Amino acid sequence: MKIGNIEFGPRPLFLAPMEDVTDIGFRMLCKRYGAAMVYTEFVSADAIIRSIKSTLSKMVIDEAERPVGIQIYGKDVDSMVEAARIVEQVRPDVIDLNFGCPVKKVAAKGAGSGLLRNIPLMLEITRAVVEAVKTPVTAKTRLGWDMDHLIIADLAEQLQDCGILALTIHGRTRSQMYTGKADWTPIGEVKRNPRIHIPIIGNGDIATPEQARQAFEAYGVDAVMVGRATFGCPWIFREMRNAVDGMGDSGSSLDLDTKIDVLEEQLRINVARIDEYRGILHTRRHLAASPIFKGIPDFRQTRIAMLRATTEEELMTILESCRTRLKNL
Repeated sequence: MKIGNIEFGPRPLFLAPMEDVTDIGFRMLCKRYGAAMVYTEFVSADAIIRSIKSTLSKMVIDEAERPVGIQIYGKDVDSMVEAARIVEQVRPDVIDLNFGCPVKKVAAKGAGSGLLRNIPLMLEITRAVVEAVKTPVTAKTRLGWDMDHLIIADLAEQLQDCGILALTIHGRTRSQMYTGKADWTPIGEVKRNPRIHIPIIGNGDIATPEQARQAFEAYGVDAVMVGRATFGCPWIFREMRNAVDGMGDSGSSLDLDTKIDVLEEQLRINVARIDEYRGILHTRRHLAASPIFKGIPDFRQTRIAMLRATTEEELMTILESCRTRLKNL
């Protein structure tokens, strides 16, 4: 599979862009364990133009994580074009247009999935950004605004005609938010459309290695994008890679000590690259969500302690306590 001149090999796995999740430390670990491409947290075009410090910090890229994409969202042509030109100076491998974010603060303002209610504007933005930058432009969207407006079949062709080089489709409508079950059937139909010649990337409810393998085999997508299942679990890409390659569980699972070491490394990376306070904020969400701690009895209080920790030492102490408790089970 290729996006522009970027070669990913067969059946690549991508890390989805997620606000307050895909910070640089997490991206680098996901890359280490098999993510073929990672994305920064998605960023507002208006905030980029205004040079908001917190937004610009999300766009910092390490050479070790390439190929990496930066996803932008906005509600009008001029701001999206200007933001794309600014983003291009950071030299991402891909600029992705967010036409899928369903949260109210984005969609209600006409950005993200809000543009599913104004397709002419979505297409105008896409054409303008493609023409404004030399970096490969891709897009991510949903099946439609609601079940009465499942427009993805036509929309995929329209976006392709605007010049995007790949399309990611989340298998839900905007009205579904993240509820219910992602429907991959329309994604497969887009992929099988003989008029579609750009890569189609499937997204939604890929939580296990077997689901990743089935997504490729059942729907024929060119790549699979993984989101929430990665929380506190960057090694899931190794497990999925082995399943997709037909290796089963061969060499896929890290032992418990190594997994905790990885989470501690993520904390150290974020503290070193940002600062102690914000590095902890970025990391503790992953720790509290990590599936490796589910076996600990009465873990709720420990999870609360993780989410309240304010120093690196305090959080490391909690992690070491979890290590001991898990070994004693």
